[in-house]
Amino acid sequence: MTAYWVARSKINEPVAYKRYTDRVPAIIAKFSGKVLARGGKFKILEGPEKFGRFVVIEFPTFADAVACHQSPEYQEAAAHRKGGAGDVEIIIVDGGDATAV
Repeated sequence: MTAYWVARSKINEPVAYKRYTDRVPAIIAKFSGKVLARGGKFKILEGPEKFGRFVVIEFPTFADAVACHQSPEYQEAAAHRKGGAGDVEIIIVDGGDATAV
């Protein structure tokens, strides 16, 4: 089943954060991920206005999305944003309506 990696971020140090974002597309592709939305226009309809960048990535499976995040390549890239360059929340969710019976 398809899964989605959904991220919200606030960029605090653009130069350091870019070292992260420059590496991520190739890593996502390695795990058969497809970027559906990355940056761009947005409107917060409900919730805090802390975040100013949103990303949605589709993966073939939940396991692929988790493997991408846990990969040494991704963790190395993420080190560039950790420690203050950006505040990030990332979730992975299965596609489809899990409430339907």
